[in-house]
Amino acid sequence: MTGVRMFFLALALAVGAPAAEPIKIGHYGSLTGKDASFGIVSRKGIMLAIEELNAAGGLLGRPVEYRVEDIQSRAGESATAVKKLLSRDKVVAVLGGNPSSNSLEAAPLCQNARIPMMAISSTNPKVTTIGDYIFRVCFIDPFQGAVLAKFARESLHARRLALLTPVTPYGVGLSTELRKKFTALGGEIVAEQKYAEGDKDFKAQLTAMRTFQPDVIAVPGYYTEAALICRQARELGLASTVIGGDGWEAPQLVEIGGKAVEETYYSTGFSADNSAPHVRDFVRRFRARWDNETPDSTAALGYDAMMLCADAMRRAGTTDGPAVRAALAATTDFPGVTGRITIDRERNATKSAVMMRVKDGRTEFVETIDP
Repeated sequence: MTGVRMFFLALALAVGAPAAEPIKIGHYGSLTGKDASFGIVSRKGIMLAIEELNAAGGLLGRPVEYRVEDIQSRAGESATAVKKLLSRDKVVAVLGGNPSSNSLEAAPLCQNARIPMMAISSTNPKVTTIGDYIFRVCFIDPFQGAVLAKFARESLHARRLALLTPVTPYGVGLSTELRKKFTALGGEIVAEQKYAEGDKDFKAQLTAMRTFQPDVIAVPGYYTEAALICRQARELGLASTVIGGDGWEAPQLVEIGGKAVEETYYSTGFSADNSAPHVRDFVRRFRARWDNETPDSTAALGYDAMMLCADAMRRAGTTDGPAVRAALAATTDFPGVTGRITIDRERNATKSAVMMRVKDGRTEFVETIDP
C-alpha cells in the first residue's frame, strides 16, 4: 500500500464514518400564554421519549432530533408554526396540538404535505376528518362526554344536571354528547348556559342556574375558567357538584380555585396513581428526569404520541410519509402508558378513561371507565 493510500485510510479511520442524518420530529404547542400548562408538560413527555429512544441507539439506526415551535396560546399561530416545521425543518412527523382548535388549524397543512400528524390531547371528532394523515393519541369528545354523563348519573346519582359550555370546538363537542347520554340514562338537563374562552365573570350564568338547583354542573372547558367558575359558584351559595373533562387537568386548577375546587371531578386519560407496573415505571422515569414532577395525562399523552410514531416508523422500516401513515393506521394494541391503544377506522385512539377527584389540594384516582 502506498504512503498516500495509507495516509487517507488513517484519516478516514480518525474522522470516522459520516454521522447518520437525524430523524426530525416536529412539535407545536403553547409554551407561553394561557394554555402553557398543556404545551409545557407535552414537551416534557415528548423529550423524555426522544431521550430514551436516542439512549437505546436511536430510530432506524439514526438519532432523533426534536424541533419545537411555541404557538403562544394564540389563534392562528398553529398554522404558522407547522409551516415552519414542514418547510424549514423538514420534519417527518408532527406532534400536537393540545386544544382542538390548534389541531384544526394545523392539520390541513400536514395533510397537504403528506406528513403524519399525531394530535396529543385534541378530542374534537372533526380533527381526524381533515384527512388520512391526521391521527390522535387521546380519546374523542363523544366518548369523554359519555363518560362524564355516566359518572354523573351512576356514580354521583345525579338526576338534574346543568351545562355551562365554552363556545369552543372542545366544549361544544363534550356538551353535545354529555347532554345526549345523560338524558338517555334517565337524567334531566335543567339549564344550559354558555361563555366565551377567556371570560372571567360567570356570575350571571351561575345565578340563572341557581334557580334550578342542579345536582351537578358540568363545565367542559379549560382549567383557568373552570377554577374561576367553581370559586364564583361557591360565592353564590351553589352547592352543586362541578365536573369537567381533561381540559381541567393542570396544577393551576387548584392554584386558582383553592378550596372551591375541592370535591370536583374530571375525566382524563391517565392517572399516575395507576398501580400497573409499566405506569409505575414511567412515573419513576419521568420524576427522575423532571425534578420529581409527577406526570399528568397530557405529559403521558405526549410520551405516547412520540412512541406511537416511533413504533410505526420501525414497522414501516422508513420515515417516508405514506409508509408511516399506513403503519400508524394499522396500529393494534400498542402498549402505551395511557393504556393499550388501537387506532380505529377514523384514526382515533380506542382506549379507557379515568375519573379524578380534587381532594385536600391534590388530585386522586377515582375509577376507570372503559369504552
